[in-house]
Amino acid sequence: MKACACHILVKDKVLAEKLKSQLDKGGNFQQLAKKHSTCPSGKKGGDLGEFSPGTMVKAFDNVVFKKEILTVHGPVKTQFGYHLIKTLYRS
Repeated sequence: MKACACHILVKDKVLAEKLKSQLDKGGNFQQLAKKHSTCPSGKKGGDLGEFSPGTMVKAFDNVVFKKEILTVHGPVKTQFGYHLIKTLYRS
């Protein structure tokens, strides 16, 4: 199985919740990722490309491979910070 996902990574849960609220109101995921994400993928609008289970940390994988696609999930806490995760597809 493979999946393609994008995410926004921030250090602060309050900021993650504020961004989630903006996304829930129709905010542009790519623009918010470029502006706020601390992950290098932010430059690409948060795009992580395609990957297999086990590539990412467990909490991240659980969202990407088990939760509804095309929905923004989070904040999900990992050792890197707080993620807002959107799975684009699974195959």
